[in-house]
Amino acid sequence: MKTRSFVLSVSLLFAALSPHTHAETAPSFKLPGAHSAVSLEAHRGSVVYLDFWASWCSPCRKSFPWMNTLQQRYREAGLTVIAVNLDASRAEAEHFLQSLSVDFTVAFDQAGQTAEAFNVLAMPSSYLIGRDGKIVHQHRGFRQKDKAAIEQSIRKALGESV
Repeated sequence: MKTRSFVLSVSLLFAALSPHTHAETAPSFKLPGAHSAVSLEAHRGSVVYLDFWASWCSPCRKSFPWMNTLQQRYREAGLTVIAVNLDASRAEAEHFLQSLSVDFTVAFDQAGQTAEAFNVLAMPSSYLIGRDGKIVHQHRGFRQKDKAAIEQSIRKALGESV
């Protein structure tokens, strides 16, 4: 886990917002959630902001209030925020979550298989998935300066004028 943490931390140096050149279908998954099982397929027809995070990641902590805002602002337009935790220990993830208000769906991927399927290289990493199930944008890291561009991509995926 330490090696994975180091690689993910180093990868943050090269993080950027980037549209996929070829719209790929997002890998399907079904994971345990905070309240019930979470599957991507259950959200087909919605725009999904899928975020991978870990309890040791300080940018992840900073992103949670913003993801709450996204969920509240765009829920009625069809956005679903799903945050997938990658800690090997669910207890560490639960401890992290107790200190925050979370108004979106949380899932747990202790084995890291979903992160591997999405080729997650940095913490946090997020993927914007269109209503058709295709990845339309990906983002690595969390920086205040990137929020407007990400939100513009969300509005575009929802079909709202930008």
